[in-house]
Amino acid sequence: MDGVKAMENTAREICARLRQSGYIAYFAGGCVRDMVRGLPPKDFDIATDATPEMVQKLFPNTYAVGAHFGVVVVVEGAVNFEVATFRSDGAYLDHRHPVEVRFSSPEEDAKRRDFTINGMFFDPDTNEVIDFVGGRADVERKIVRAVGDPRQRFSEDRLRMLRAVRFAAVLDYEIDTQTWKALLENATSINEISAERIREELVRIFLSPKRVRGWDLLNQSGLMRVILPEVEAMKGCLQPEQFHPEGDVFEHTRLMLKMLPETVSVPLVFAVLLHDVAKPVTASVDETGRIRFNEHDRIGAAMTESIMERLRFSRAEIDATVEMVRQHMVFKDVPKMRVAKLKRFMARPTFEEELELHRVDCASSHRMMDNYEFLLRKREEFANEPIIPPPLVNGDDLIGLGLKPGPKFGEILEAVETRQLEGALKDREGALDWVKKEYSLGGK
Repeated sequence: MDGVKAMENTAREICARLRQSGYIAYFAGGCVRDMVRGLPPKDFDIATDATPEMVQKLFPNTYAVGAHFGVVVVVEGAVNFEVATFRSDGAYLDHRHPVEVRFSSPEEDAKRRDFTINGMFFDPDTNEVIDFVGGRADVERKIVRAVGDPRQRFSEDRLRMLRAVRFAAVLDYEIDTQTWKALLENATSINEISAERIREELVRIFLSPKRVRGWDLLNQSGLMRVILPEVEAMKGCLQPEQFHPEGDVFEHTRLMLKMLPETVSVPLVFAVLLHDVAKPVTASVDETGRIRFNEHDRIGAAMTESIMERLRFSRAEIDATVEMVRQHMVFKDVPKMRVAKLKRFMARPTFEEELELHRVDCASSHRMMDNYEFLLRKREEFANEPIIPPPLVNGDDLIGLGLKPGPKFGEILEAVETRQLEGALKDREGALDWVKKEYSLGGK
């Protein structure tokens, strides 16, 4: 909270400096929405009638992020403040950027913004909210409403459709009837904007504790069908009732999202979304009449990689999510694993989040938690020492025993590690003796 107060004080100082030079300066956008809601803002944006050139003259440490759109970043301490000149926008030909902008008045600037709740200003000099678009009333009524004609707003920037869903989900607001109608009419055009921008909004929706509401709005609006057709395909994909009394794959996935803790990582939440993504394409019925999804984990991992690449996720996020999808069926086998195999399985960097994926997978379906509880006990049992300890024997030791480097090296080192993990070998000397005997080697 102290950090927020310090940030607000700095934002007020920036506005005061602009006012001293004869300009209007207000807080704008999301920070005003948060202030009206009685919440601490995450950042402070400033709107002014000073041109970008004047802003850069008044402040020593700045850089332009969108000079064409009148946006200059003022750096104070280690904090960035966006200072934007009041503007009105010309035509949007690419459904993202106006072809031209004209610097204008606070009222015109408010009228070109996306939603009324984001269109308010706050005067730090008088501590008054300045509201040309009815944002304050919509905050009180908990409504996401487009400023002006929603069709025009969505035509200008298609991303606003996803932003409407995000605000409604995260804030737990309803979407205004006319705005929702325009969203339904335009949902199929969401892919006219870049995959990166779509991904950013999806991530914000699914990282939110209100992610299930986001899922429902994406589904009801038709955005899910366009952005994630592979998830849409889960609808009506039936599962064996004895294991999945909750319903089809779509309902199972939604229920898992609901059971996740409030705070999740990108790989965990997208592994939940996509762990069964291959069930619709692998569904078959065996000779006993039971529904099967053979290799849905392996095929699902490949599909997950393709989907996340399409949405331009980072390589690290893709790799972690794909590993979790690929491994999610292995959990059924953990009680039968030899100790060494189990330790290697649990030592992988994605294991902790896979364990959470496994928990919600079971809890949302058959509710048999035996393997989850088994792994919790094993995690405690293995907690007193490194799960994969330093090796007792290395390549130099094998060369010392007269072996030439080659494929056999890996085989021997793995065999030693297996016995070490199982507790049969405890020190270097014993490990070397075992290697000599097992592989009929003599020392130098």
